[in-house]
Amino acid sequence: GAEGSTLMSYFSKNQIQALKPKITFSTLRDLQCPVLQSNDLQGKPEESCSTEELFEWLGAVLNQVNLDNKSSSFLSTYCCPEPNTVVEKAFLCTITGFIIPEKIIQLLEQLCCYFGEPKLAYWLTLTVHGFADSPVSWRESEHGFHKGGENLYNFVIFRNLDYWLQTAVGAHDDCPP
Repeated sequence: GAEGSTLMSYFSKNQIQALKPKITFSTLRDLQCPVLQSNDLQGKPEESCSTEELFEWLGAVLNQVNLDNKSSSFLSTYCCPEPNTVVEKAFLCTITGFIIPEKIIQLLEQLCCYFGEPKLAYWLTLTVHGFADSPVSWRESEHGFHKGGENLYNFVIFRNLDYWLQTAVGAHDDCPP
């Protein structure tokens, strides 16, 4: 109606435009991946990795850190936690932009459907990063972005549809309920 046209007029007059999220796909080849067991959060030596080891490894993969554990100049080294397995192809899809919670739920549901047919993957992840200066906060505390800015959560979904939910919030933020 009239309110919609007034709003559109405001946006166009002030050169404000809607942006679509940017989507990129990449294939990671011969990727060492941690061995995980859905019912074992702590991991067991020589059997499975812990949630903390996975979280650290996933951060390295998402930030394109070289995982070959070779030192180069003064750079730190990192390698995949043990036990691990080499995956011939791993797919990474990155969506950058403002994504509403309903779309995140829809993505999560689609990822769960992936296991509806026999697949080789034992698990997959969905990581959601908030903006460092996000106005969103938990409980009654202001988001402490000026002191850290950590603001993310990660679902690890297993073939049997068990899942882990990992969160990272800043030291000056309240934890989610």
